[in-house]
Amino acid sequence: MADAMMAKHYETSLDRAGLSLAAGGAMGGLLTVALVAAGQPDSWLYLPVGFVIGAIITAMAVVAIGGPLWIVAHAIGKRGPRSAIMLGAFAGFALFLCGQTYGFGLFTQPPMDNRTIIYHWISGAATSVILSLVCAVIAWTMWRVAYRRV
Repeated sequence: MADAMMAKHYETSLDRAGLSLAAGGAMGGLLTVALVAAGQPDSWLYLPVGFVIGAIITAMAVVAIGGPLWIVAHAIGKRGPRSAIMLGAFAGFALFLCGQTYGFGLFTQPPMDNRTIIYHWISGAATSVILSLVCAVIAWTMWRVAYRRV
C-alpha cells in the first residue's frame, strides 16, 4: 500500500492552472476587502473596488514572483502541498521583507542610527512572517485547485 502511494505523483493541466490563478487572486481580493472594511470606508463602493484591485495585484504577484519559482519546482518533481506551502511562505517572506527594508538595504533609505536599523529589520521580519503565513495559505489553495494525484 505504501509503495502504491509513493508511486503516485501530482499532475496539472493548463485549465486547472488558470483556475488556480483565479482562486489565488480571489483570495487576495477577499483579504483586501477585509482590510478595507477594517478601515471603515466612507462608502460601500470601496469594497468591490478593493476586491478587484486586490485580486489583480495578487494575480500579478503570483505570476511574476511565484510563477518562475513554481516552474522550477514543478520541473524537478517537487509538486506536493508541502512544496507549495514552503515556496509560498518563502516568496512572501522575501517579498515583504525586501519591501520593508528598502530592498534589503540596497536602496537609499532615511538616515538612521544602528539601533533604529536593527529594530527596523526586526519589525520587518516579524511583519513578514505574518504575511508569509497568508502567502502560504494562498499557495496551498492554488495548489489544491491546480493539482490532482495521478
